[in-house]
Amino acid sequence: MAGRFVPRPTRTTTRGGDMDGPGGGPAHLDLRLTLGPLRRGPYDPTFRVTGDGEIWRATRTPEGPGTLRVRAVDGTEAEADTYGPGAAWLDAHLPALLGAEDDPTAFVPRHRLVLAAHRRRPGLRLTRTGLVLESLIPTVLEQKVTTTEAYGSWRDLVRRYGEPAPGPAPEGMYVMPDARTWARIPSWEWHRANVDDKRAATIVRAARVAPRLEEAARMDPPAARARLELIPGIGPWTSAETVQRSNGAPDEVTTGDLHLPGIIGWALARDRTADDAAMLELLAPYAGQRHRAARLILLSGHTPPRRAPRFAPNDITRI
Repeated sequence: MAGRFVPRPTRTTTRGGDMDGPGGGPAHLDLRLTLGPLRRGPYDPTFRVTGDGEIWRATRTPEGPGTLRVRAVDGTEAEADTYGPGAAWLDAHLPALLGAEDDPTAFVPRHRLVLAAHRRRPGLRLTRTGLVLESLIPTVLEQKVTTTEAYGSWRDLVRRYGEPAPGPAPEGMYVMPDARTWARIPSWEWHRANVDDKRAATIVRAARVAPRLEEAARMDPPAARARLELIPGIGPWTSAETVQRSNGAPDEVTTGDLHLPGIIGWALARDRTADDAAMLELLAPYAGQRHRAARLILLSGHTPPRRAPRFAPNDITRI
């Protein structure tokens, strides 16, 4: 199936129409910025960017596995093709995925650094996948480990237990396993994928109640986070990182992160020692849009000078 999408803040459509940007012309759409948070590392088997700028995404929808191929047209529109049993679902949810339900005009920069980042990234829109488990599982894998470890575990598990992406997807692309398969992965296979017992148990618990968790994608973000946090092992950090993607939540701030408070503190107040409380205070002027503000700060590249060595990845596969 194929279609064309033109972004609008308050209207979802896959064909036709124009959206006024800040200067009265069509709004810019940057697919890499918008869909980038869905990519788990450079070798994510569910996500691929080709040399001609096309983005491929393999996902498991409520109607089955599906593959999306999307490309920008003149920087203001996107054309997409979908394949597999989940194609119709992907078509219906394409506008939200590309940010049609996001309203960047609601954001008012209140710091020169944020203003500069906002102006440099006119195509940034917050994606809404409408799918919880596909964002929750890799986020759990990222708990208290390096991204290198988490990305490797995700890649290994998806390739081993998922299925090849439908359609003419690039070679090596896979759809992640379904909830039943996640719940039935043996303990030694988690260990083989460098996932400790605590993270593995959290994923298994979530997979066993997947239908209830998927309902959170249709809730208000605070209620969605509360639903996720009913699962032992899912706390504020994990719920925020998940709902930002599944619900397109512009105000859900990630707390409990090792680096984010220091980055926000440094960018807005030259305070590299900021904790969660200080970060939330600095972001208070952006109430309603705090996640967008944090995202722009991260994109600005204004990070504090590193003083401590990087954490070394752990390898439990040989234990």
